[in-house]
Amino acid sequence: MSTFLQELVAKGLLIPTGVDGVYGRSGVFEDALLGFDSYISRLAENDKAQVMRFPPLVTRENFEKSGYLKSFPHLAGPVFSFNRPPAEHAALLERVQNGEPWADMLAMTDTVLTPAACYPVYPTVAREPLAKGGRLIDVFSYCFRHEPSIDPARMQMFRMREFIRIGSPAECEEWRDQWIERAGHWLQDLGLPAESAIANDPFFGRGGKMLALNQRAQHLKFELVVPIATVEEPTAIMSFNYHQEHFGKTFGINQSDGEVAHTACVGFGMERVTLALFKFHGLDPDKWPAGVRERIFV
Repeated sequence: MSTFLQELVAKGLLIPTGVDGVYGRSGVFEDALLGFDSYISRLAENDKAQVMRFPPLVTRENFEKSGYLKSFPHLAGPVFSFNRPPAEHAALLERVQNGEPWADMLAMTDTVLTPAACYPVYPTVAREPLAKGGRLIDVFSYCFRHEPSIDPARMQMFRMREFIRIGSPAECEEWRDQWIERAGHWLQDLGLPAESAIANDPFFGRGGKMLALNQRAQHLKFELVVPIATVEEPTAIMSFNYHQEHFGKTFGINQSDGEVAHTACVGFGMERVTLALFKFHGLDPDKWPAGVRERIFV
């Protein structure tokens, strides 16, 4: 267990469950996280983004269609359930009682745990024509990625607040670039020493190395990073992604002129930002700098 994680647990801010990367949160932690969420809402109010809220599940059909398994099979969280006849229930319980494997008695359902808050948006937007000027969507959801870790900033189940821009290539790139500078100022106002960095997603396998290199070469992904667990490997607390036409082609989203729509998204790692606040301002929010408290606890 890392020193910072030990401190968070000792203070009661994070509650261990026995599985690395899966934690409960205290009321103090939640107050800070939800306060930051309100801070985002106030500062982005004039953007007039359309609010959508989804449960932390996507349909298996749309998940498979998205191409996530091609790039990130190691992070996926498909949902399985017992759907055998009642007569086989006793066999399931016997295996559990004896400590024997029982996963083969379950079957995949039609749902998958949401890997990123934006994933339900694309098939939803595709249901109706895109108006001139495109769309801006605001989403917030728990997300899952199977990457157990003792780094408190690398949770398996975490929340993301995202804004998704859908439109022309120029609209999406300009919007994404403006957000990098904009969000940097927001974090500076919270006393967080965030720095911008070109980044890549954790693509899987040998082919993933080439995808990562291409993503970095084209400057498709940027992150704002701060040192949470270690100074040597700072943690991304925000990401800025330009997907080009991937989701537009995949889900049939077209611009008003008939051209395939491009998409971009800005993602706030809600737990990570909250952890950064505790890391840099201390584990007692009552002692945080007045300016930070005024922005978070209004």
